[in-house]
Amino acid sequence: MTRSPVAPVVFRIPMRTRFRGQTVREGVLLHGPAGWGEFSPFPEYGPRECARWLACAREAAFEGWPEPVRDSVPVNATVPAVAPEQAHDLVRASGCGTAKVKVAERGQTFDDDVARVEAVRDALGPAGRLRVDVNGAWDVDEAVRRLKRLDRFDLEYAEQPCATLEELAEVRRRCDVPIAADESIRRAEDPLRVRAAEAADIAVVKVQPLGGVRAALRVVEACGLPAVVSSAVETSVGLAAGLALAAALPSLPYACGLGTMSLLSGDVVDDSLTPVDGRLAVRRPSVNYQHLSAFEIESPQWLRRMQEASL
Repeated sequence: MTRSPVAPVVFRIPMRTRFRGQTVREGVLLHGPAGWGEFSPFPEYGPRECARWLACAREAAFEGWPEPVRDSVPVNATVPAVAPEQAHDLVRASGCGTAKVKVAERGQTFDDDVARVEAVRDALGPAGRLRVDVNGAWDVDEAVRRLKRLDRFDLEYAEQPCATLEELAEVRRRCDVPIAADESIRRAEDPLRVRAAEAADIAVVKVQPLGGVRAALRVVEACGLPAVVSSAVETSVGLAAGLALAAALPSLPYACGLGTMSLLSGDVVDDSLTPVDGRLAVRRPSVNYQHLSAFEIESPQWLRRMQEASL
């Protein structure tokens, strides 16, 4: 298959399980002298936010990344809002000693959340680390009440239990479960407000929404909080940028949320970034044009979105 090395390629890959309301993952792959980069902002992101995602793709394609300080990165299993039995099986099959469990899924009850978290704790065993991701769905009183109930399963931390910094700060004052900020960092005009508001114990950083590896390293340094590098459910092209960030951080006290290739039904590389025994080797897989062509679509909308992000 012949292709210009700089032509953007739009892709669509079905997801194995609904996650964050998504059933397919779409985006644009760019190629440049440094390799491939991925631009795949979620549908709700406007041009101003998308500009950071595009900066990340351009960094990967045209600049490359800082040198790593480690050769592998620990990762967590990612558990969507599935039935307890499936959650248990996913964690056991992952080989990971840490699991992040999606809770507060629209259309489900808190009892569903409790059953899922309990199943994951059973799969991990008492020594495993268990964290929950709320995506800002609870108010303060709900968060305090529900985290206290879930903490009987020994939570490592709760990710974005409420939507605003003020709410996170109040939950943090009223609850013993450590609080991690995700959306409050990646969607904020000023991600460093998290530190000023004393709203979190941990910073969850995603390389695309923060504008690339170098930009994310600056945010982590300025926040002064321990960081967990997480994915935006990318192909291995996008995951490689997140892996480069995790590999370049001076300190990495927590397992990272980069083991998400299992959520997609396919990939655009020969050797996908999938964890082995709970770790990802630091590497950058090569795009396979045959694999890429299987997921390539015509989409003027995505090319227009990328153009608007560059203005």
